[in-house]
Amino acid sequence: MARTLRADAQANYERILEVAARSFARDGADTSLKAIAAEAGVGIGTLYRRFPTRDDLIEATYRQETDRLQTSAGALLAQLQPVPALRAWMEQFVDYMLTKRGMADALPAILASQEGLRAHSRDALGRAVAELLNAGVSAGVIRADADASDTLMGLGGITLISGHEHQRELASRLITLLIDGLVATRL
Repeated sequence: MARTLRADAQANYERILEVAARSFARDGADTSLKAIAAEAGVGIGTLYRRFPTRDDLIEATYRQETDRLQTSAGALLAQLQPVPALRAWMEQFVDYMLTKRGMADALPAILASQEGLRAHSRDALGRAVAELLNAGVSAGVIRADADASDTLMGLGGITLISGHEHQRELASRLITLLIDGLVATRL
């Protein structure tokens, strides 16, 4: 059974992961752990106590970012209409992929050693897209034949083409094209 962290320890844990995600996206997987600890406002010992190895930090960051992206679908739908929620989620997906790309050198070994991690991520993101699409279909603004797997694959292709920070505008334009293909047309 997992031990519950004290409130301050939980806050430190979350802050480390938040800073790590930004650092990995910006500087890659070899970013300084000491710099991550300093930016998170914790000592390097605190970081190593929670994440004994760099791979442990990368895996936890990857899981956290995947889970955050999945849960953001419902939060976006609570605030926005289905199509703007879908667009906002897709923009977040591009940011997620930038973080993942920053960890690219280390992730294959981590995914290979952590049975089910890749499937967990794929399923979590598929559920999020399905939730967004289903809300749009129910509202009559997304095509009834819109498929979550196809949509996620299209979005993945967009990030392969334009998922670099300096091409963020291109990613947004391509997201618009993908959404235009998903929107229900009234004849």
